[in-house]
Amino acid sequence: MRVGVDVGGTFTDYLIKDNDGSARIYKTSTTPHDPTIGLINGLNKAAKDAGLPLEEWLGKVETIVHGTTITTNAVLTGEGARTGFITTAGFRDLLNMQRGIKEKQFEIYAPPQPLVERCNIAVVRERVTVDGEAVTPLNEDDVREAARLFRTQGVEAVAVSYLWSFRNESHERRTKEILDQELPGVYVSLSTDILPQIRVYERHSTTALNSYVGPVLTRYLSRLQHRLQELGFRGSLLIMQSNGGVMSPDVAQRFASNTLLSGPAGAPQAGLHYGAVHHFRNFITVDMGGTSFDVALVRDGAPSMTTEGIIGGHRIASPILDIHTVGSGGGSIAWIDAGGLLNVGPKSAGASPGPACYGRGGTLPTVTDANHVLGYLDFAGGELTLDGDAAHAAIKRHVAEPLGIDLLEAAYGVYQVVNADMAAAIAVVSVQRGYDPREFVLVVAGGAGPLHAGPIARDLGIPLVQIPRESSVFCAAGMLISDLKHDYVHTYAEEFNTLDIHAIAAIYQDIVARAMETLKTENVSAERAVIDYSADLRYVGQFNEVEVPAFAHGNFSHEALSHLALAFHHKHDELYGYATPAAPIELINLRVTVRGVTDKPNVETHPLHGHDPSAARTGWREAWFDGAYVSTAVYDGLKLFNGNVVGGPAIVVQPTTTILVPDDFELTCDAGNNYLMYRKGANVGELIRKLNGESK
Repeated sequence: MRVGVDVGGTFTDYLIKDNDGSARIYKTSTTPHDPTIGLINGLNKAAKDAGLPLEEWLGKVETIVHGTTITTNAVLTGEGARTGFITTAGFRDLLNMQRGIKEKQFEIYAPPQPLVERCNIAVVRERVTVDGEAVTPLNEDDVREAARLFRTQGVEAVAVSYLWSFRNESHERRTKEILDQELPGVYVSLSTDILPQIRVYERHSTTALNSYVGPVLTRYLSRLQHRLQELGFRGSLLIMQSNGGVMSPDVAQRFASNTLLSGPAGAPQAGLHYGAVHHFRNFITVDMGGTSFDVALVRDGAPSMTTEGIIGGHRIASPILDIHTVGSGGGSIAWIDAGGLLNVGPKSAGASPGPACYGRGGTLPTVTDANHVLGYLDFAGGELTLDGDAAHAAIKRHVAEPLGIDLLEAAYGVYQVVNADMAAAIAVVSVQRGYDPREFVLVVAGGAGPLHAGPIARDLGIPLVQIPRESSVFCAAGMLISDLKHDYVHTYAEEFNTLDIHAIAAIYQDIVARAMETLKTENVSAERAVIDYSADLRYVGQFNEVEVPAFAHGNFSHEALSHLALAFHHKHDELYGYATPAAPIELINLRVTVRGVTDKPNVETHPLHGHDPSAARTGWREAWFDGAYVSTAVYDGLKLFNGNVVGGPAIVVQPTTTILVPDDFELTCDAGNNYLMYRKGANVGELIRKLNGESK
């Protein structure tokens, strides 16, 4: 068996794949004080269903792939490790000064809480030039003095980032040797390991983030590995990365900042898997869980990546999936602001106490409470009967009465506001990036997502929605089919017409050698390794660069350089609407992505069953449509099969999710036994062909 586990803010999701291809889904409540408890609870539940003791069941598990929000939460809540920072004398405040660019121009600038307090920033006399020459030797007494300071301050982790260290790493290496002697057991990150590239603030910030979350992740993974081994697990544990790949726990502990978007990073890979039956290559994944709403765009089969991520106001420059997250989940709390306007989120009821209707002591109104009042939802997670009286009381007291409206208007207002927030989040990764959402399929996931998919698609003009049958554990599914993946960067700043192709080839070959060593520690054979080369280029005088694929199959030649220049002009035109081929270009960074390819499951198709869905109908329910309660057909989603068509208004229920089919939509079960939803009257076959760019 292979197990995918996604620990979210409210629920922990599990997808268990057997060797015969069959799959089982589980959801358990997350235990924020110690996520290993909730994780083991879910494994124990799966073992009981299999009729086996947990130890025997775990002995049959080959691989566990684990996505976690533990590092993200540490940054967002300010509960990371007490961190020290060492940098070059004369530049003490670069880390906390950040960039002078305001992300939101019309808001009063309020910098985030620093990762490292100023009293824990130490400076060392040393200096390396832009050419890598050590003009001022490392003052080892300064390093030892910094270690004494950190010892008195109770520092758990240290980040080291000197000016131009990526040109000559000897000072940082020697600093670590001294720190290991003076501060045994303290977690140490070097910028030459974490991000050896130009731009000092980005390098400082990413290295500091790595140290800030490193001890937190190390403690968690050590505890989890120890517990799993005690229970009989002898397989491989892999950790999901922010770049959409997986890595071993040992690598994760050294590069902890690579897990800052671990949870939602499985979504694009899952979208490619579920969309393969229709050959979808352009889609937007949305995952609405209990706490957040995560959005990612995939174009031409490739997820959008960025090196300009921001976590809790702090810059991370490692390659990560371009995922936009807002606080719009099923547990997001509805509230009235000082101006008397209704808002939803970002605060969440979380796993404990959860929405009021969970009956666990929550009294504040959430999106889940609104869905229950409107008749869309009558259970949660397959095991929880909802408390309707508590949901009504919460919305009445905190929304309806303050606004002077009735209960149903208030609940529907919450539903509409959260839908508008989610549509705006989709526009961030599509419209604001220059993409028209009407040219993409909306792939909807999360336990709560399918309840809101129809109105969101209508608002954005998206013609087709795909809802995987395993949507409630979508990211866990993506994790199971992700490759091991590692990204490397090396700054080589040079004008294009003076590039030395032999020097470039030598740098790439050195990076590839290190990458292959990392894969070897993860038991990946050379035959399963795929290496992709790219480079960051810009026009001379520009500030931002563009990453362009380069040197296919390791072809380092002058002809390959010419192709690289043409590709840069094309990509620049695509991104910014213009290119100037006569302008001089400069190379900034050389990049390598190495993947250890894992086995992928086959795309299963099922025989056609015809249009009639009546065999799956379980009854009728009063639900709110067009300003009134309407008698609405309810279907068992697990009894809908290929070809069945359900016309709205309707509600399709599965053990861990519920799909709302609005009155102007219809839903069909496809050959993969997943769902496609679209406006009534549309020809679904023509929609698929159009979205795939195929002629009729």
